[in-house]
Amino acid sequence: MSARPDGLLRGRGRLALLAALAVIAVAAVAVLVTATARVSAASARDQRRTAILSAARQQAVNFTTLDYRHLDRDLNRVLHGATGDFRTQFRSGTKDLTTLVTQNKAVSRGEVLDAGLVTDDPDSARVLVVADSTVTNAAQPTPAKRHYRMQLDMVRTGGRWLVSDLQFVG
Repeated sequence: MSARPDGLLRGRGRLALLAALAVIAVAAVAVLVTATARVSAASARDQRRTAILSAARQQAVNFTTLDYRHLDRDLNRVLHGATGDFRTQFRSGTKDLTTLVTQNKAVSRGEVLDAGLVTDDPDSARVLVVADSTVTNAAQPTPAKRHYRMQLDMVRTGGRWLVSDLQFVG
């Protein structure tokens, strides 16, 4: 008779062991799913931030690069990366800017030295950009460096990051 109770205990012990292993397996899967979701979210956030900074850097270069010999192309490049009030304001100033740049035979080549995110979320961001431009014109044929600090407000529109506001900051 003693063989039978021992056999029952072994069967119940195995069942308990299998149940414990099942609980551990479920917990491991839950941890793995949670970790994967966190890594995926961090990767998406990093990709978004990279896209924002890239767009802001490019627009700062576009804004500080103008050449009287192909000014329409340069101005259109700025407008292509602009939206909202900034686009409206920039477009309304292009006539005066065209006159000024053309009359002075001005050439400006922009370069971004640094850029950093101030704030960002999935649909908007604020970026600070430090840029230089090397400028020549009819009155000053020797290249002169100009330094700029800009704050660009960016919005995501149609899958692209566009400048909605640009301000020069101290």
